Amino acid sequence: MPRDDLLKGRFSQAHQVYHVTLCTENRRAWFSDINCGRIVVRQMRRLHEEKELDSIAWVVMPDHLHWLFQLGETKSLSNVIKDLKGRTAIELNAHLKRKGAIWQRGFYDHGLRKDEDIKKIARYIVANPLRAGLVEQIADYPLWDAIWL
Repeated sequence: MPRDDLLKGRFSQAHQVYHVTLCTENRRAWFSDINCGRIVVRQMRRLHEEKELDSIAWVVMPDHLHWLFQLGETKSLSNVIKDLKGRTAIELNAHLKRKGAIWQRGFYDHGLRKDEDIKKIARYIVANPLRAGLVEQIADYPLWDAIWL
């Protein structure tokens, strides 16, 4: 799919809350390795610390990431995701001693409407490992967080 087609209809607004899903290239389960998952978490936290966004909830699954955040004022949604993908790809490739794509091109995003329940969406996100059968209790899954805990 051409890059321009991926951007059609994408709207980025400061302070908007977004639910973003990023998938790995060919759905490779890079993040089954806890150290690889921690690289993603570290770079997500870095974007939060740099005030590019405020993380609300996230879960790093073996082959994808769900992330709920409020966008900051300085960067567009696409630029924030580009930063995350670029930083994690560099660090993951160094860790894995390889070269090549880590992430699929593009990403799914949903800008939440004012009437949507943020806590309900956050619960949906962090419950992904349960629905996938990876754990019996969310506390047993190491790669997730939510601001209400």
